[in-house]
This record gives sequence, C-alpha cells and structure tokens, in this order.
Amino acid sequence: MTPRLASLFLALAVVVGASGAYAGDMLAKDAPRSLPSSGPVSVAWSDPAHFSDITSSGNRNAAARGDWLVQLATYMRKRADQRIAPGNRLELTILDIQRAGRYEPWRGLSGQDIRVVRDSYPPRMVVKFRELDTGGQVVAEGERTITDPAFLLHVGSINDSDPLRYEKRMIDSWLRREFPQSVAAR
Repeated sequence: MTPRLASLFLALAVVVGASGAYAGDMLAKDAPRSLPSSGPVSVAWSDPAHFSDITSSGNRNAAARGDWLVQLATYMRKRADQRIAPGNRLELTILDIQRAGRYEPWRGLSGQDIRVVRDSYPPRMVVKFRELDTGGQVVAEGERTITDPAFLLHVGSINDSDPLRYEKRMIDSWLRREFPQSVAAR
C-alpha cells in the first residue's frame, strides 16, 4: 500500500469515527436516547441494551450496529406529526423493539450475521404515549404493544428494499388506529 493510499484510509477512518458513536453502536454510552427537539412530536427511547431485538436476536453485536433505532424514531415522529390535531403535542417513548427477523447463529460463521426474515419472527414494539392539547391537558395516554403477525402477507407501497419496511408499516398501522383523524384529512 502506498503512503498516500494509507493516509487516505486513515483520514476516512477518522471521519467515519467522528460521525457519532450511535451510528455504529447504539449501546455506546454517548449514544442518544431521544431525537433532538423539533416540532410537536417528541420521541425518546429506553436503554436499547434491554430491547428484545438486542437481547434475543441471536447476534447481539449485529443487532446493535447501525442507526436503525434513530431511523425508526425519526419515521415515527414524521408520521405521528401528520396525525395529531394542530397545536397538540405528542410525547412518544419506545420501551422495546423486536424487528422483523432474527439472526440464526446455528447457521455457522458464514450465516450468523444474516437476519433471517420468517413469518414466525414478526416485528413488535412497546410504545408509551401522551398527547397534550394546546392548554397542556392530557387528551390521551397509554402504553401499547404493537405488532404485525401477518407482516409478510402485506402488499404495499413501502419500499421493498428498505430494511425497516416491516417496522414502518407496523408503525403506520398503529398510528392510524390510535390517532384516526389525520391532519391532512381535516
């Protein structure tokens, strides 16, 4: 390897490393536990180390990699923002997530980092929510376990190449049930 190429790889490693610990490991001590404040919907989450997707995935390290939690929280905020009444605020807390599929370590070293999606591994989330009206009074609150046991049977417009498509469809379905009147329809 030439010194110039080595310098390029080192610079790339520094840039990637400085881009935020949560992008590579959501279990890092400095990983975020909520989205930055923006708009009427806030999304936070409990410690991902206790999420079912991490503890029972079959490959804790692979399940903890990436920023899928931040992506799901961002998606949830965007979609929920369209469903609450103007002036209301919504506080969402993700208590647990089990993404669709599992790692099957018995497949050996060559297959242990592959998430296998089967109908017996549906997506599931536990979400706590509280909606406040313009005066700060609680309009609705609760804790819901949302799941989509028929997630492989749906044909929809969600991008087939999106690795979080099953979870996003489940979130959309829950938001439609929990907050039936969308702002766009009013």
